Amino acid sequence: MATRAIHEAESRGRLSRERVLDAAMTKADTAGLEAVTMRQLAESLHVAPMALYRHVANKDDLVDAMVDVVFGEIGVPSGGGDWKSAMRRRAIAVRDALARHRWAIGLMESRRTPGPANLRHHDAVIGRLRAAGFSIAMAAHAYSALDSYIYGFALTKLNLPFGASDDVGDVAEQMLRPFPIKDYPNLVEFISEHVMQPGYEYGDEFEYGLDLILDALDQTVAPGSETSSDRLPER
Repeated sequence: MATRAIHEAESRGRLSRERVLDAAMTKADTAGLEAVTMRQLAESLHVAPMALYRHVANKDDLVDAMVDVVFGEIGVPSGGGDWKSAMRRRAIAVRDALARHRWAIGLMESRRTPGPANLRHHDAVIGRLRAAGFSIAMAAHAYSALDSYIYGFALTKLNLPFGASDDVGDVAEQMLRPFPIKDYPNLVEFISEHVMQPGYEYGDEFEYGLDLILDALDQTVAPGSETSSDRLPER
């Protein structure tokens, strides 16, 4: 008992906010955010649960900090090069971060008390769009369109009924087996002529769709004019 008490005391002495965050991120990445409880976190750090409250105020404070770590991994769009390249790199960085931290997909824009990395990221994205000639209104439209696509794609990929290692053909066959195939000719063609072809990977669709959005946004920015970018082109 004395040895255990000494060990716990030493662990508490080394405990820091960074260690708590690292343990919480590891647990969330492997078992989901629901697995991150103060009790389980304390067990993984070999400390009493109350020791955690010296470094995080509560679960919300912990999640805020975890989301800030993700924003820190993404970084901010660089000032070099054209705005489309910067936004493209930023979108891919967000996608990759969400693939590493799947629990964060629905939390990135939900924090009432965001951390500094979160705020820096948003400020830099808006600044990069404004510097490119977007009006403040059009910057808001562009930011919304891009993030809706990025987060939506990440969520869709996360919830697909098959993974990269699955045989998509087998999964599709199981899905359609209860129904008459002739009733869904377009779906059958899509699956057989596209999805089941060698090398197909749903994740590859991301950059194609991203470029469509960036090209469309580019048409709304007239050189040397901000007022012309207040509205999308008429269809």
